[in-house]
Amino acid sequence: MDAGPLLEMHGVHKRFGATLALRGVDLQLQPGQVLALVGENGAGKSTLMNVLSGVYAPDEGSMRLGGQPYRPRGPLDARQAGIAMIHQELSLAPHLSVVDNVLLGAEPRCGPVLQRKEASNRTREALSRVGLPGVEPSRRVDSLSPAQRQLVELARAVATGFRVLVLDEPTSSLGREDVRRLFQLIAELRAQGIGVVYISHFLEEVMEISDRFVVLRDGQSVGEGVTRDAQIPQIVRMMVGREVQDLYPRSARSPGDPVLTIDRLAGRTLPIEATLTLHRGEVVGIAGLIGAGRTELLRSVFRLDAVRSGSVNVAGAAKSPRSPGGMWRAGVGMVSEDRKSEGLMLTRSIAHNCTLSRLRGLGPGGLVRPSLENAAAARWAGALAVRCRSVSQPVNALSGGNQQKIAVARLLHHDADVLLLDEPTRGIDVGSKSQIYALIDQLASGRLGTGGGTRARAILLVSSYLPELLGVCDRIAVMTRGRLGPARPASDWTEHTLMLAATGQEVA
Repeated sequence: MDAGPLLEMHGVHKRFGATLALRGVDLQLQPGQVLALVGENGAGKSTLMNVLSGVYAPDEGSMRLGGQPYRPRGPLDARQAGIAMIHQELSLAPHLSVVDNVLLGAEPRCGPVLQRKEASNRTREALSRVGLPGVEPSRRVDSLSPAQRQLVELARAVATGFRVLVLDEPTSSLGREDVRRLFQLIAELRAQGIGVVYISHFLEEVMEISDRFVVLRDGQSVGEGVTRDAQIPQIVRMMVGREVQDLYPRSARSPGDPVLTIDRLAGRTLPIEATLTLHRGEVVGIAGLIGAGRTELLRSVFRLDAVRSGSVNVAGAAKSPRSPGGMWRAGVGMVSEDRKSEGLMLTRSIAHNCTLSRLRGLGPGGLVRPSLENAAAARWAGALAVRCRSVSQPVNALSGGNQQKIAVARLLHHDADVLLLDEPTRGIDVGSKSQIYALIDQLASGRLGTGGGTRARAILLVSSYLPELLGVCDRIAVMTRGRLGPARPASDWTEHTLMLAATGQEVA
């Protein structure tokens, strides 16, 4: 006998002021089913799941959970009903320990006394299930890498139990081995009859892990189907409402003189050794497993992290810059992997975030005229198709993908000659990725002026997404256990050989 849907959402509307974020969305999830929820940034995916998890109350519509009416009064009410949500922007308390985060609000107690041994044991079990058996429950969360934090958030859901698990961009900070373990866990949950809503911009993952898919666009359901009967181009058309041609555009590029020279660079811990020459008019990619030292390399180059030995020289600079400020002045800009903590001032306006590193020309005598600042920011917000009401809007009111675009916009406004991009398309939908790829191509080929000129730029790109590296880059180097291998033409690599090199195996 059919037990019926595990979760039903009918005609859900949600308005924020003049913005109608959800327009009568319907969604059904069966027991033991993985349902992919896909769409561009701002399509309403996270808003819909925030309604489900009690963060927002719907303005119209109804929900049923396990056949019973469901209308949570808040996130705790939803959690107690069996809804667990792993947000794209993690909701951990970084100053607390792993065990405190995993069992927050669900601590084992005997009367008023916290059972610390039981709490540690439950946390260890949950960490082991998500692939973090070596992390001590007593360790502070702010000492963990972004990938480890993502898994700690997942462990919190595993430790407290649920009927429906919502994963919002769960693999955005994970390496391939972590993704494999996550998919194994999802398979176990499916076998137990738990329903999973899987939100991801990596459509290859959607095709691999999901049973059905629902596409949202502009707050509406515009398509759904059985995943095995669909193809990626069909889903992309539903997402963007048009054909996405030439996802990886490639204009004629002519690498010129060296603009950045890295010579036997070693950080305090990582990288162990890195040597690379970056030329004007080229995109060089850095591949490797999480923890190999890719992010640390960029941070050392930009002088965010201490350098133990070696040198970084910028063409035109009288001497090697010793600080991030010196790097900015030398014409080198960086987009951090962690936009929330490092890349943006979330409570400040789009205009402030775009222009902060380069205020010259925005007013007389070192002052900033708001009209000039807003005009400068509006130029780049328009070029990157940022979805916002105005550039006076705070950055924390934007979706994750639009926040990432603002981080890129700062480099464009700064007129940087060398762009260090660490996971620049993390959390960005297919349509927005195509725009970022086009911008990278225009900058490298000299077809996009950022300060009145059209000179070619040099770009050093770190990415965990191998098709992105192969599609965008002219050369690719692989980081293995802290050491950077030689950069070879992208045409010499395949996904297979990149993975072989990343794991330390010889590549013919």
